[in-house]
Amino acid sequence: MILNKKLIVVMPAYNAEKTLIQTYEELHHEYVDEVILVDDASWDNTAAVAAKLGIKTIVHEKNKGYGANQKTCYAEALRHGGDIVVMLHPDYQYSPRLVTSMAFMLASGHYDIVLGSRILGGESLKGGMPLYKYIANRFLTLFQNMVLGVKLSEYHTGLRAFTREVLETITTSANSDDFIFDNEMLVQAVYKGYRIGEISCPTRYFPEASSINLRRSIKYGLGVLAVTMKYVLQKAGLKEFLIFRENKR
Repeated sequence: MILNKKLIVVMPAYNAEKTLIQTYEELHHEYVDEVILVDDASWDNTAAVAAKLGIKTIVHEKNKGYGANQKTCYAEALRHGGDIVVMLHPDYQYSPRLVTSMAFMLASGHYDIVLGSRILGGESLKGGMPLYKYIANRFLTLFQNMVLGVKLSEYHTGLRAFTREVLETITTSANSDDFIFDNEMLVQAVYKGYRIGEISCPTRYFPEASSINLRRSIKYGLGVLAVTMKYVLQKAGLKEFLIFRENKR
């Protein structure tokens, strides 16, 4: 519990057997009420390792995609009564030790969403981020900041914390099942006027850490541009998109 709010950590997992234990052990368990892992049909022993650790584990029979994995994560976190939900990749690319700091930022009432930014600390390239990904990150972030009228250091981090209200009102079911899901959530949040905070987060790139290849990175970048233009058209009243509708529960 953090300030009488139930904290649930969700882990969208795919072949995280080698990094899951270290990720789990670095959480501050005195504050974390529950950990939920969704295994997206991994071919390794991720689910077995998670079960051995005592993590609530859900297994997709078929690989549904990163976005679909998160949909299951958030639905389960809400079902289990989470007031604050932090999404943490179990591949140890992002620091588990920052989860409670992010949760406290939400519990303070100042923010509705908190992002773990790889850019704020200025160490992303030293942490192993490929140069082409860094350049694309900076370009896409600049573009979205200008169009959306906000000022974030990056939109593409995989370490994110949400209040229950955000997850209940954003129509995540209308979002993609692929990697663009992350960006859609942030554009939806900006559209609805949610307050987004950031915290500096070191990042690690190594063989066991998940990372999309160049082809999928290009697809993701084009998706970011498309989602941003949907926002523009929606705000101008020229067209309505399902992702911006109020979620019905």
